[in-house]
Amino acid sequence: MSLLSLNHVVAIAHRGGSALRQENTDPAFDHGVARPGCPRGPRRKPSRTVSIVILRDILLLVIRRLQCVSAAVFIAVFATLQASPEARTLAQVVKGTVDTAGKTGAELFAQACSACHGLDGKGKEAGALGFDVPTPDFTDCQFAPREPNADWVTVAHEGGPARGFSSHMPAFGGAFSETDLHKVIEHVKTFCAATEWPRGELNLPKALFTEKAFPEDEWVMTTSFGRGPASVSTSFVYEKRFGPRNQVEIKVPFAASRSDGSWVGGAGDLALGFKRALAHDLDRGYIFSLSGEVILPTGDTADGLSKDTTVFESFMTFGKLLPSDGFFQFQGGVELPADTQKAEREAFWRATVGKTFTQNGPFGRAWSPMVEVLAARELESGATIDWDIVPQFQVTLNTRQHVRFNIGWRTPLTGRRHRSSRVVMYLLWDWFDGGLRDGW
Repeated sequence: MSLLSLNHVVAIAHRGGSALRQENTDPAFDHGVARPGCPRGPRRKPSRTVSIVILRDILLLVIRRLQCVSAAVFIAVFATLQASPEARTLAQVVKGTVDTAGKTGAELFAQACSACHGLDGKGKEAGALGFDVPTPDFTDCQFAPREPNADWVTVAHEGGPARGFSSHMPAFGGAFSETDLHKVIEHVKTFCAATEWPRGELNLPKALFTEKAFPEDEWVMTTSFGRGPASVSTSFVYEKRFGPRNQVEIKVPFAASRSDGSWVGGAGDLALGFKRALAHDLDRGYIFSLSGEVILPTGDTADGLSKDTTVFESFMTFGKLLPSDGFFQFQGGVELPADTQKAEREAFWRATVGKTFTQNGPFGRAWSPMVEVLAARELESGATIDWDIVPQFQVTLNTRQHVRFNIGWRTPLTGRRHRSSRVVMYLLWDWFDGGLRDGW
């Protein structure tokens, strides 16, 4: 069996932006900055004494260009969902080719898979097989444990193209039952002998606000739109896993809002984070992690985009598998500013419950509707708790399922006089599993 899966492709591509839907008719703001529909307005001659305004307008131009890119991404998301998969010629292993009766996963692997993957699971060079790509090394713990068994079974059952891999990997669904394939994959997972790597089944669908406990290699672009006042914000998050349990993270936010008839905006506070998975158990279906972040006051204080002081954030995250492809996630922590005169200390907690559905039985596109409940309270006497609810759904966009989209509606349950609802969405790219254009 040629399980050509989960290639080691690390291709970083920077894409982002936000799709602003507000019209701006204020000519005082139109210094050659692209409007939401992307045309350019007349350029005014800048004053030599207002260089700060010019810098602001240049930054807004960048933000607006990103908004146009985001609009194109948003349209492409739904076009992708309607597109028909490309027809591929794929070898099928027919029923009766392999004798599976009463055999263990190791015996089935030796009989049907070792010719391409080797008895030791280390794979073979492309030249030795006459392929254009080598077969993967199943003993490499960097990738073997992190992918859930369901993805491996899909590739084995439907063939390599079912997850955007090589057609040299034939479909064994006609010769093996799903039970037999699960036996084979459980044997394949034994080639990585290290047990400290969390299994991919514990990598639960990412919610819009609740952090995951699973360490990942991802790019995430999150955009939100609000009203009262009209506003748009976009953040770019880069996550890098190292070792079995650790992850570092960088977050760069941008925001713009309409005030007194004009749009103002800029960059927010840069955040640096670290996560470590302290405990995980696939049999019990849980993973638990601790994380810490340092939020640096790099944003524009005048436009309300910075807390003007360093903030230390610490939180725990917990994920739990539920029956019938359900899942639960929780995050709780505190924000502690270095200067409490500039920012308040705050406690927060977030919880998510959801369920994943798949098309074409267990082998097709995955849809994960979720509901998030958010709560936050300033740590001072007499403070009240702000509650929000966020219904949402995540969908995989490509066949490899390493590019995903999520959209939801954040609605305040308390404090509605000073807090408004927001549309929130993200585009997620798990870059370890391939390039942004791979696996479609």
